Amino acid sequence: MSAETLSVTTDHEARESTAKRLLRSSLQHSYEPNLDIDWDAPLVDGAYGMPAHRVSLYGTELWDQLTEEQRITLSIHEVCSIARVGLWFEIILMQMLLRYAYDRDPRTQHIQYALTEIADECRHSVMFAKMTERYGVPDYRPRWHTQQAGRVFKAIASGSAMFAGTLVAEEITDQLQREGMKDDTVQPLTRMVSKIHVTEEARHVRYAREELARITPKQNWLERAVGRWLTAVSAHRIATNLIHPDVYRSVGLDPKVARKAARNNPHHQETIRWSARKLVPFLREQGMISGPSEILWRKAFLV
Repeated sequence: MSAETLSVTTDHEARESTAKRLLRSSLQHSYEPNLDIDWDAPLVDGAYGMPAHRVSLYGTELWDQLTEEQRITLSIHEVCSIARVGLWFEIILMQMLLRYAYDRDPRTQHIQYALTEIADECRHSVMFAKMTERYGVPDYRPRWHTQQAGRVFKAIASGSAMFAGTLVAEEITDQLQREGMKDDTVQPLTRMVSKIHVTEEARHVRYAREELARITPKQNWLERAVGRWLTAVSAHRIATNLIHPDVYRSVGLDPKVARKAARNNPHHQETIRWSARKLVPFLREQGMISGPSEILWRKAFLV
């Protein structure tokens, strides 16, 4: 058996072994948000939508000027904005996974798990939509140019860019949700949505990380450069759109003024870096963060 044939066989076996474990975990540890969340339960008075110290204006003069009620209101609008960005990218991911599975062998555990992940992401998208509806906030969809960038990304991203871009969206929101779901000051609704998402996204992260680690060593310099650039663009778009400027209207602030304050807020910048603290070292190991494209990561405060 040649070295090339052995490598292909080893990769196939590794993929199948991982997928088999993830499929078993999906059967044992999955949720149905429509049933597992009490959507009619009353919201808790005085509870935040997300931890107060993760709100974008925390630590600024504008934050100091807000009443406690306004701070709670802003936290609810911001968590729904973050969820909306998550929903936006999950729709992109579902399309990429469908494209990925389209011409591959559905008999393999690897592709059966890809299809299972699509089902998970569909439920998550509905869950985020219902959470926003329950909180009674506007639809904070990403702005027009980001929507268009998403259309391009989902149409052309494949290989390392597809899996690295997926990790950016999943791991940033995962870190925020892992903290929020354990915080007693946060609304039970947010905490349950976070628990479901964290539990199921752990499998998606494992799938993407292992596949990315298999792909990158086999790339030539051009494939790696294109993958790095597409990943950087997606990372910049995701991180800079987490907080929609219109959330500040909910507490009577000028969106332009408040957005500038948030962007210049060292505490908010550190929150963004903190949310990517596990992601960035891994992507560097895979050669997915380096060179000119790293400028976009820095502009988004991810590194």
